Amino acid sequence: MGGDHGSAKADISFAGRFASSAIAACFAEICTIPLDTAKVRLQLQRTAISGDSVALPKYRGMLGTVATIAREEGLQSLWKGIVPGLHRQCLFGGLRIGLYEPVKNFYVGENFVGDVPLSKKILAGLTTGALAITIANPTDLVKVRLQAEGKLPPGVPRRYSGALNAYSTIIKQEGLGALWTGVGPNVARNAIINAAELASYDQVKQTILKIPGFTDNVVTHLLSGLGAGFFAVCIGSPVDVVKSRMMGDSSYKSTVDCFVKTLRNDGPLAFYKGFIPNFGRLGSWNVIMFLTLEQVKKLFIREVPA
Repeated sequence: MGGDHGSAKADISFAGRFASSAIAACFAEICTIPLDTAKVRLQLQRTAISGDSVALPKYRGMLGTVATIAREEGLQSLWKGIVPGLHRQCLFGGLRIGLYEPVKNFYVGENFVGDVPLSKKILAGLTTGALAITIANPTDLVKVRLQAEGKLPPGVPRRYSGALNAYSTIIKQEGLGALWTGVGPNVARNAIINAAELASYDQVKQTILKIPGFTDNVVTHLLSGLGAGFFAVCIGSPVDVVKSRMMGDSSYKSTVDCFVKTLRNDGPLAFYKGFIPNFGRLGSWNVIMFLTLEQVKKLFIREVPA
């Protein structure tokens, strides 16, 4: 993302974009999924009433949640949902990031010269995010279901034995359409977060490269990735909470029903529950993903005459 300089033009095929995006997204997922598991548990945690008083929540803060899960369920539980998580990143990450440049170029036109307007970057991010998650929603649903399952009492069997079992069990018990449960808030959330991530990365990188002394290097990618993560969490957190609750609990009738019940029962701050782990997760995810992407893309780039 960003301009190319010199007499030769760097070109990359869609297959190259898809492969480099999927590799970068999967690597970032492996590194940061413990924070994502903590985020899901915090978002699904409701305010518990005990007698006339409010009971203390089981999970408190990002590090506290990570520690509680590791202590009660074992360290490996922090990587719950990694298999569908990687399924998701191959599909969702590959498509949303891989399609971003071609879709952005389509919106500005073939012969466009100069800096792409921010509005076109946002529009491209919204388009690729919505398209990619519509295809990848089943992987997201299974990932959240596996992450949401905490420590069970002795003798109580787990709902799903693994990712593939979860897919087949959901289809058998709830029907094929159930794999697209929560697709509405998920499309909204991922289109918005994708636009915030990719457009802000693109814009921050473009701005930094105009500052004397800055070049298209690791420092620029690091700063741009942090900016992308911050904007994504600020904008997408409320939709993310609704999505996690709908996917983790089938009792909600619709997106609006989930939003209203969450607001009424837990208050407006519930929509920013897990904000710190979410930023820790998305901030670090974006830094790792974009740093990896910029390096992996070099393997697929070929020089063509300008």
